[in-house]
Amino acid sequence: MSLTLMNILMAFVLSFLGLLLYRSHLMSSLLCLEGMMLSLFTLITMTILITHSTMTSMTPIIMLVFAACEAALGLSLLVAVSNTYGTDYVQNLNILQC
Repeated sequence: MSLTLMNILMAFVLSFLGLLLYRSHLMSSLLCLEGMMLSLFTLITMTILITHSTMTSMTPIIMLVFAACEAALGLSLLVAVSNTYGTDYVQNLNILQC
């Protein structure tokens, strides 16, 4: 296993552990999700470059588009929650209320 691949996998694992451990604030959860998406993007891009696969060369671009949409949706949700409740604590959210 190369050192670069090991660093990318370690970044994904650390982001995932951060998502599991520090989920009290919405902003920290969004940052951990973004770190996971960026490490997956780097992993897919490196895999395509190493294997010289031209059939899947659009996959990283599509993944970046999904990551940008996820970030925009998450930030808009963060603004809506902080305007409504005053904080970004996840435990304050009540999904049952309209």
